Amino acid sequence: MSFWDHLEVFRWTILRIVIVLAVMLVASFVAMPYIFDPVVLGPTRGDFFVYRLMGAGPFQTDIININVASQFLTHFSFSFWVALLLVFPYLMFEIWRFISPALYEQEKHGVRRAFLGGALLFYFGCAVGYCVVFPITFRFLAEYTLGEMITNQISLNSYTTNFLTIIFVLGVVFELPILAWLLSQLGIVNKELLKKGRRYAVIVLLVLAAVITPTGDPFSLAVVFLPLYLLYELSIAIVPHKAPEED
Repeated sequence: MSFWDHLEVFRWTILRIVIVLAVMLVASFVAMPYIFDPVVLGPTRGDFFVYRLMGAGPFQTDIININVASQFLTHFSFSFWVALLLVFPYLMFEIWRFISPALYEQEKHGVRRAFLGGALLFYFGCAVGYCVVFPITFRFLAEYTLGEMITNQISLNSYTTNFLTIIFVLGVVFELPILAWLLSQLGIVNKELLKKGRRYAVIVLLVLAAVITPTGDPFSLAVVFLPLYLLYELSIAIVPHKAPEED
């Protein structure tokens, strides 16, 4: 196909994604009042399943709103992110359908597995963020007191920003093994290179963990850094020793 034919195909790909995302946005907006309290605000209560599994004691944090428009804007923004979360597999499918005609059959097999693995790792990263990193970080910070006369009052904007940042960024960074594998197939990285760069990767991952955690405290930094480092070690494990030879 010509450049303009490819552009037309790409235009229809984007249009289909936008239509599906818009439909899911409307559905998420309608359903949000029913899932916001039990799901999004779940970590603010002591009966959250993670706290019960940890055997933690009573816990209750009230989220306050100090901006007249915050509740509506939060309703809309969370509806969008939930819609994007639900549409993500379809998004990967559309991207795959767009690029697959340009690949050879042997390339399609590897890239198809990469797309499937990428989608699964994205959801796994979001699950780790929601079930492990965010509740542990939030409870530690919410219960931390500098003095007995200080009362923590957590604003809606502060809570939702940390919630979305930690969960979705972890979903993205969990794509690291897939990215490393794809780069190895292109001959850019290999197992030996990743091993030699481990000490530099630790520094980069620490900086990335600091960016992911808006609070920047050492506890949150450690909670986020650990899974990132394990992902780097997983990348070393799945990347071959050298790039595949061309036929």
